Amino acid sequence: MNQLGATAPLPGPAARQFKAREGHLRVPRAHIETVTDTDGRTHEIRLGVFRSNTRTHHKKQKLTPDQTREATDIGLLA
Repeated sequence: MNQLGATAPLPGPAARQFKAREGHLRVPRAHIETVTDTDGRTHEIRLGVFRSNTRTHHKKQKLTPDQTREATDIGLLA
């Protein structure tokens, strides 16, 4: 489990990759982002669901301060 509480590997890098390519993080809920880890394996991250859930948990104050900081740094809460 990473800082944002996700069990999926690499949601942070998936968000950064999407933002670098698209210039924003207005991710459609159904969007799946494919990322490659340091071992060369690909992972399909349900980035739209992850972003939606992160924002919902933030609004309900269910994120830890570290999770909030990481989500803010990535740009998921903007």
